[in-house]
Amino acid sequence: MDAARIQIRRLTPADAALYRDIRLEALRCNPEAFGSTFDAENAQPLTFFSDRIGGSEVFGAFDGSELVGIAGLLIGKGQKEAHKGRLVGMYVRPSTRKAGVGRRLVETMVESARHHVELIQLAVVSDNEQARRLYARLGFVEYGLERKALKQDGRYDDEVLMAKNLKPED
Repeated sequence: MDAARIQIRRLTPADAALYRDIRLEALRCNPEAFGSTFDAENAQPLTFFSDRIGGSEVFGAFDGSELVGIAGLLIGKGQKEAHKGRLVGMYVRPSTRKAGVGRRLVETMVESARHHVELIQLAVVSDNEQARRLYARLGFVEYGLERKALKQDGRYDDEVLMAKNLKPED
């Protein structure tokens, strides 16, 4: 894969079908990494995915017309949390991993976030070493561990909490 061919852009509601396909793949292939489930989202109409794209910043990595990676930014609600964003729904298709797609997605999301928030937080399953290393290389710092954060089929997964400050410390 030639990473230079990859185009990163914010998804629009017109991308809902492509987004639905990759999101369902993510939930099916890596169920431990997401708070939602394949069954729950597979039952949703296309408008559910269109509304999700329209209601938040979701970025897509395209190899030609194929959507090969996604990452979202949720901005805190309410006056006291509007300074924080949360990186969510990060997924890169296995065929394009280790080609810099994830790095470029996160870098694009961080640059966009700089216009809206002072801090980006994320949670990553503790045994996903590859993702943890990526986030650390991009300046995210581990600040906590949520034990038994997710439970599926009787199995628990811990999540490492990470954050990146976008404003210089005073």
